[in-house]
Amino acid sequence: MPTTPLSAARLGALLLLTTACGAALADSADLFHTIEAQPMSQVWLNAGFYSYHFQRDKNLNDSNPGIGVEYRFSSVASATAGRFYNSDRAYSNYAGVYYQPVAVGPVRLGVVAGAFSGYPKMRDGGWFPAVVPMLSFEYQRVGVNVALVPSYKDRLYGALSIQFKVKAWE
Repeated sequence: MPTTPLSAARLGALLLLTTACGAALADSADLFHTIEAQPMSQVWLNAGFYSYHFQRDKNLNDSNPGIGVEYRFSSVASATAGRFYNSDRAYSNYAGVYYQPVAVGPVRLGVVAGAFSGYPKMRDGGWFPAVVPMLSFEYQRVGVNVALVPSYKDRLYGALSIQFKVKAWE
């Protein structure tokens, strides 16, 4: 039987199912929990992304260097903005808000909602809105954001994007 590539939707469903099963089977009753919203004031810096694209035959750029900032103003939300060299080998800008009200152990789960520019096949490189599933892990002064970027027709190509970050101050 031939195999087919794992689509972004299937990968997302698999990640959610795995997380839910892990939470259901965990010995600790508080492994899967909602996060209480508390005010915070932290600034995180990042140097772009690394993206593993699902369409490996498209010759997309997996290395997406750039500069970004994330201001965590709440235990469940933060604002983000930055610029990076995208998968289509053009410069992109982004601005958005993370909302992560749920956690599995130390990993926050939620979405980032915002706007992106710079993708030539999407609105001729202009700004467009997006909502992307996101998980984050932070430990002391280092952290990582992992996004499941969905594909959109032949304009945007799906990927699992990883963004390492460092805490600049709090």
